[in-house]
Parts: sequence; C-alpha cells; structure tokens
Amino acid sequence: MGRAAILLAMHLGSLTLEFNLFLSPLAGYTNLPFRRTVRELGGIGLATTDLVNARSLLEKKAKALKLVETSPADRPLAVQLFGSVPEEMRDAAVYVESLGIASVDINMGCPVRKVCRVGGGSAMMTELARTARLVRGMVEAVKIPVTAKMRLGWDEANIIAPDLARALEDVGVAAVFVHGRTREQGFSGAVNLAGIRAVVQALKTTPVIGNGDVTTPSSARVMIEQTGCAGVSIGRGAFYNPWIFQQTQHFLKTGELLPDPSFEERVRVMCRHLDLMIEVFGEVHGCRMFRKVAPWYAKRFGPANEFNKRVVLISSRAEFLEILGYYRRWREQFLDGAGELKPRFRPAPLVASFMAEPGAGHPGHISVPKGPVEVW
Repeated sequence: MGRAAILLAMHLGSLTLEFNLFLSPLAGYTNLPFRRTVRELGGIGLATTDLVNARSLLEKKAKALKLVETSPADRPLAVQLFGSVPEEMRDAAVYVESLGIASVDINMGCPVRKVCRVGGGSAMMTELARTARLVRGMVEAVKIPVTAKMRLGWDEANIIAPDLARALEDVGVAAVFVHGRTREQGFSGAVNLAGIRAVVQALKTTPVIGNGDVTTPSSARVMIEQTGCAGVSIGRGAFYNPWIFQQTQHFLKTGELLPDPSFEERVRVMCRHLDLMIEVFGEVHGCRMFRKVAPWYAKRFGPANEFNKRVVLISSRAEFLEILGYYRRWREQFLDGAGELKPRFRPAPLVASFMAEPGAGHPGHISVPKGPVEVW
C-alpha cells in the first residue's frame, strides 16, 4: 500500500461524478468510438467531445452534428464549444442542453491560429471583461454546469489565468480546467505546476481541474498533490494509453500500480476500437480514420514496423484482420519460450512521473499525434 488514498468522487455544479478523472478534448481524436473504448476500460468521471464551432452547431452542419454524436454508453458527456459571439455561444449551450448532454465546456485554451483568429480559444484570455459577459450569458441560459478550459496565459509575460478564473467564478462557472502551458508554448516545454497552483489559490470554492503532461498514474498524483487541484484531465496520455484512467483511479484509491496490459489485451481493445469506428463512421471511412490510430496502439507492441507500414493502408475490417494475423506470425521471432518478448525487444517502461526533463528522448514524452485535423 502506498500513500493515503485521494478522494475520487466530486461535484461539478449539480452534476455528481464518480471519479475526478476527465478525458480532454483532442481535435480529430475524441470522437464517439474513442470515448466509448476508453469508458469500457473504466475510471473516467467525465468525457468531453472534440471542440465544436458554436455557429456551425446552430446551423446544423453535418460535421458539427457528428462531433456531438453520442450514445447511452457515452455518459456523462460534456460538449466543448468555441466561438466569440455571445448570442451564438448562449444559443449553442441551450441546444446542447436540449440534447441531454450533462455539461457544456468553453474552449479558452486552444492555441491554434484558426481558432484564435475568430476570437475563440486562447484569444478569449485577452479580454477578461468581455469574456466574463459572454460566459454569464451561457450560465444564465442553461441549468446544466458550464465550465471553461484555459491556458496559463498568452505568453510568459502575460500569465492571466488566475484573474480570468476569478472573473469566471464570479459569473458562475462550475469548474475551471487549466492546461499548465501558455498559448505561445503550444505543446512544447514542461507543464507549469506552480501556474496551476496559482489558479487553485485564486478561487474561493470553484474546483480547478489540472491538465498537461499527465501520462502515468504517478504523474496524476503529483499534479494533484503539488497544485491542490480537484482532479486531472488527460488528453495525449489517454490516446497513448487508453488504460490510464483505470490505472490512475486504482492508484489514487489504493497507492498500488496495476500491471501493464498484456499484448493480447492491447490487441483486444484495438480491435474493439476499430469495430466502434466502423459502427459509427461506416467501414470505408472508419478504416481510413483508423489508419492514424492503430500505430499508437502498436507503440507498446514491441517491434511493430511490419504492422505499421501495412495498417496505414487499410480500407476494410477483413484487410485489418489479415494484417494483424500476418503481424502475429512475424512477431513470434522476438518471443521467448514463454511467449513473452525477449528483454531486448520490450518497450521502455513508462516513467513514473512527468518531473523528468522534458523532451522526445525520455519515455514519458508523448508527441502530438498528426492527422487531417491539426486543431490541438
């Protein structure tokens, strides 16, 4: 048994969550199939959709409607909205509530230019009074919790997250999510735990959810202990390791680390993910989208070059299963008599904490996945 257990259940306004662990929105990745895959493994308190343009949602554009697609197994769910027109953000929140969604989140943290140039994402951090008025209109229009996700500031010279968080608390947000980097940093450099802690200390009662570089159960605990945040939101760490919520929930409760999933378990979950992609997007489109997903599962397979160079071309489930069968046979050359990878072929263990020096060279670093949607 490790250190004392950390309380897992929490309230988000009127919403009671079983766990204080959140799936962050990842543009192009946190679609319904991925959310369901991770939920089935356990440990998630609340999942959030990919960021959705409020105007596009009100105009019922197909892409926006697909982003908010959900199912009974995908609960509780938050929809993340971005935009800068108060009336559109308010009406989009009302529409989201009418869909039976549990919570609405406002994106104030996305650093990508095409979001910021329309006054959304990190650009909302530059005009506190205007942003607070916009948020007040949303809070007063719906009964479900309204939350906001922000970065620490525009750059190191403009760290305004504590001030913005106080302004949002005054207009009634249910929680504040803080990514511990500036807009200028993007996803480079190390997460700033002291910056997250400053936001926690700035608020009276509103819970703060920390985000950034949570790649292991231990790093989640470090963030909670060193910042005082009420919970953690995990993005890239979940894409790299869908079991991270289950593992973190167990570690925070017991102090014990669960063993890493076996190769067969990784394959099972990968296949389940593909099945859900096909169910939601159709076989051809679902398989095409899965081309950028499968290599992430393979990062923990050991030698996987033969799998990766073939799986990025799949167009059908049958083709995927044929490639997987070939890969199983090819992989046998790296196994010992017990059917386990020989030591020199095993993937490097995940680091226990993100407090190591950042950079692509250490095994705790997780790069930003590439894809047709570059809005991270």
